[in-house]
Amino acid sequence: MAFQTPRPAGRHVLAELGGIPAHVLDDADALGATLRTVLTAAGARVLQVVAERFAPQGVTVVALLAESHASLHTWPELGTAHVDVFTCGDSADPVEAARALAAALKAGTTSLEVVERGGPPRSVAEPLSPGLTRRWELGRVHADARTAYQHVLVADTTHGVTLFCDDERQSAESTQLTYHEALYLPAALLAARRERVLVIGSSEGVVSEMAVAVGATHVDHVDIDAECVRICAEHLPYGYTPASLATAERGDGPVRLHYADGHAFVHGTDERWDVIVVDLPDERPDEPAAQINRLYAADFLAACAARLSRGGVVVCQAGSPALWRDATLRAAWARFHDVFGAGRVAYYGSDEHEWAFLVGAHRPLDDAAATAADALGGLRTRPATIDGPALRARMTPPVTLRRGADPGPASLGRTGDFQLDRRPVPSD
Repeated sequence: MAFQTPRPAGRHVLAELGGIPAHVLDDADALGATLRTVLTAAGARVLQVVAERFAPQGVTVVALLAESHASLHTWPELGTAHVDVFTCGDSADPVEAARALAAALKAGTTSLEVVERGGPPRSVAEPLSPGLTRRWELGRVHADARTAYQHVLVADTTHGVTLFCDDERQSAESTQLTYHEALYLPAALLAARRERVLVIGSSEGVVSEMAVAVGATHVDHVDIDAECVRICAEHLPYGYTPASLATAERGDGPVRLHYADGHAFVHGTDERWDVIVVDLPDERPDEPAAQINRLYAADFLAACAARLSRGGVVVCQAGSPALWRDATLRAAWARFHDVFGAGRVAYYGSDEHEWAFLVGAHRPLDDAAATAADALGGLRTRPATIDGPALRARMTPPVTLRRGADPGPASLGRTGDFQLDRRPVPSD
């Protein structure tokens, strides 16, 4: 998908010049005049130039521009100069100025870095795991707000209109249906009934509407961040529309929206539901005080389990099965087994998305894949991204979960020098 990158407010050029004769770098008057000349030639309006020579050597020159500023710092003993030119608007070209300065000083080497400054956000660095991020380039920014709970950003990316909360991608136009069907449908298929549904989080509203589409007559949607939900309804091309959100806020239809703390809501009610969906950003073990972690804790999962009707299920977004970022999935797997017990936990890992989901039930789930596949034909609408073969293929948990092993870095080997892990392999 093509999209237009928003224009920055300005450009900041950082340049390192080398191989310059020492006497050139120690002449404050000449350097000041040269900087003024190249800036003017590049379209900048120079208001003032200040040059200072230091003992025993070295010069700093600073130019005040109508467009911003430029500076030059020299080390004659090293033959180097460090330059920065920052200009706003389109009248001046800071790259041209920096290159012209390098030529005027007869630099032997030139290294340039251009940093765009100001204006709408142009990228998001999404944290994936310690030491690793994924950078999203942004096109048009539809909404950029800091609510009482988080930073909410809706912008065009190559995945379509995309929702970020605190720099984490939550959903995107091209993949949201795959994600939300993987989250909700396997769990709904394992439930004895699916008339009453509780959704905690899931600000976009897709799960609430999907639950109604496959048979729910009563959906309670609980989200603490009203501003985020309303931003999603206004700017995302999926989930709630402003009109359907207003209906849910009034409770006039099958979906009833509650702006409340999910933790307090579950602990403070005696109602029961057939399917309880917990759809939140990933838990944050590296931020123990983060409020969201309460909704991943065992006591909250147990409270959800206590609010199930007979034959009901709880489903939770549980992290990624990728070996290098599966810590939260392994933690959730252990937590679900502590609360529901062996044989009552099911796994679904979408074959077209990076997330995995866990389902907990009070009744045994002896062959969850077969049960879900058999129930598929009873849905009122046909899923777009899930069928019987997908259920049978993707409801087998990864080996690390089934064996209860933490592979650790030692078992991964080294590139070009593969090392076998000689620890005993437990039997299945």
